[in-house]
Amino acid sequence: MKHVVSISLGSSNQDFDFVTTFLGEKLHVRRIGTNGSTLAAVKLVKEWDKKAAAIGLGVLKDHYKVGSRRFIAKDSARLMAAAHTAPVTTGGRLGDIFQEWAVRHAQTQLGNFFNNARVLFFSGLTDYKLALSMAEYTTNLQFADPLMQLGVPKLLGTLDALNLYSTGAHYVKDWSLPSAIGTGPVKEWTRFVLRKAMQKASVIVAPVHELDDFGLEELAGKTIITSTVNDERMAMLRDKGVATVIDGSPCMQGHVLGAQLLDAMILAATGKQPRDILEDDYLEIITGLQQEPRIVHPNGNQRVNRFAFVIHPLSQEYFKKVKPIELLSQVSPPVMMNSLEKIMAYAPPFVYSKVTGIESPTGVKAEGWLISVGGTPKEIMRHDPEFTYRRLLDAAAMAKRLGAQIMGLGAFTKVVGDAGVTVAKRAPLPITTGNSYSASGALWAAHDALLRMRLLPKPKGKERVQCKGMVVGATGAIGSVCARLMARAVEEVYMVSPETAKLLELKESILKESPDAKIFLSAQADKDIADMDMIVTATSGAGKKVLDIMNVKPGCVITDVARPLDLPASEVAKRPDVLVIESGEIQLPGEVKMKNIGLPKGLAYACLAETIVLALEGRFENFTVGRAIEWEKVREIYQLGLKHGMKLAAISGVNGPFSDEDIAHVRELALVARAEQAVGKAKARATTVKPVSAKKAAPAKKRVSAADAQQ
Repeated sequence: MKHVVSISLGSSNQDFDFVTTFLGEKLHVRRIGTNGSTLAAVKLVKEWDKKAAAIGLGVLKDHYKVGSRRFIAKDSARLMAAAHTAPVTTGGRLGDIFQEWAVRHAQTQLGNFFNNARVLFFSGLTDYKLALSMAEYTTNLQFADPLMQLGVPKLLGTLDALNLYSTGAHYVKDWSLPSAIGTGPVKEWTRFVLRKAMQKASVIVAPVHELDDFGLEELAGKTIITSTVNDERMAMLRDKGVATVIDGSPCMQGHVLGAQLLDAMILAATGKQPRDILEDDYLEIITGLQQEPRIVHPNGNQRVNRFAFVIHPLSQEYFKKVKPIELLSQVSPPVMMNSLEKIMAYAPPFVYSKVTGIESPTGVKAEGWLISVGGTPKEIMRHDPEFTYRRLLDAAAMAKRLGAQIMGLGAFTKVVGDAGVTVAKRAPLPITTGNSYSASGALWAAHDALLRMRLLPKPKGKERVQCKGMVVGATGAIGSVCARLMARAVEEVYMVSPETAKLLELKESILKESPDAKIFLSAQADKDIADMDMIVTATSGAGKKVLDIMNVKPGCVITDVARPLDLPASEVAKRPDVLVIESGEIQLPGEVKMKNIGLPKGLAYACLAETIVLALEGRFENFTVGRAIEWEKVREIYQLGLKHGMKLAAISGVNGPFSDEDIAHVRELALVARAEQAVGKAKARATTVKPVSAKKAAPAKKRVSAADAQQ
């Protein structure tokens, strides 16, 4: 029986030994820790040099490459020099394979897990190959090498910076990799910097023993990429709130084996020297083990995906809510506010609010940032689209730095120019306009409102509702989808847009999908508006009047998805017998925390909700961009929303949510108004009947007399 020993600078509390048959050889495997004593480790190497078939060194790699530079670890070289007979290995090559495989395995199994993650490496030099692999998924990398080696309170932020560091810009004598951090204030300051970096990171790459001194504040909710995590250490990580542990180390006989120990077992079983083991040998052995890297959730699945969403002021009133401007706005003339509005359009993006507490019934969580750009719709329309594109790309760059994995465009930013196509091509992360869910939310809210008004006969089964529906702004991104969906649900559809050719094309396209649909076209809403039972306004008119509410039928349900609204509160107040709702408001799942966006707590506009749904689902892709929205995506995002706990919020109007009593009151007023209209029409018909002439009346009189005579 051959003896294999692993001599580690780690704790002796982790020691074990077992007997196993490996690659046809019976081995006695043993691990011995020296509690950080290099002298004790050297002594043990000399002691086992003639007794062991192979020795594994549980220290740093004996050598590693960063770019074109090759480094020798001093402690490893000293320990290896103490052996003269037995082959010695640190398992560096095998460890790189296991770690890189673990990361790629997690990315595949967990679905885009590392996309734009904020990753902190305790040492980018020793984990350089892993850093190269991680860079395929994210550029948000930080390396603590200057901090850990020199006690310099600085982190490297790119692979280029790490390469520069390795060439000697921050030369360290003999490249002494054990911590150079001293004592006293310097040590405390560097520890403070490291803790702050850990708190900001979502993924930490570090040897497991170097995490012992950190607690909940630094590790809660984090993903840890490490090796040789046994049951005891896993319990410690669980108590510190770690969300996910990714460990490529194999298990054998109930023990987690370090790469150096498995490599020593390979050397002992094959009788080869380390230089004679080829990559194909490793592939064959790893495949034969039939083990995958471990992905462990010590506290249950706590996956948190990240999003960003762009907002902007809809009017000058927004600026009055900003503290430095609030007082100024009270004493400033309108001309100053106009100047401020123009200036703010050039302002750089900033984080308006952090969003937390979103949790799907599936267990996945989401957090994100609302990023504000300064242009009001008036200013956005005043400039060319490229002006807005630049601000949105600046916001996308900020979102990427924050760690967002997808970004949504809100309000006017989602319709300006080519509706997100250019931004999606140039942005460093996936983009969605949210228009698919906005269209879905519009019809969802309209259908619910119609049912609650109880002025139309209930449809039987899947038949269309017996009513007339109109879409104002039908050729727009949201309007076109609303028209397609309405054609499947409503008996008659009236599509309104000043873009005549687009209307004809849209009608032709809808009839291919729904050949039995009844579709009518118009360039003006007021032409047919008096007969409509439901209206969806989805224009990009930036506050321009698009319909006359005074001509609307009593009891009509108007769903206003335009931002700014097509129907401001002053217009809505003129018709208390009409139900005007602001569509798209979705109740988010979980205890949501974010600053006020003009909606009740926990509610979000549908475009924001679409971004959150995609984040929860892990669909980090350009989902809805451009004006040609696919209705299949509208249906898909609706189903995904239901999966993740999205609900239609209480139907809201310009003055807040409608209660059942509010809707009942609108219905009563509508019935009264309809009755008055019916009486008025009857009187009008009576007054317009022409008097019959005497000549024509005489024969009738005779006929009556004759009839009487016959009786």
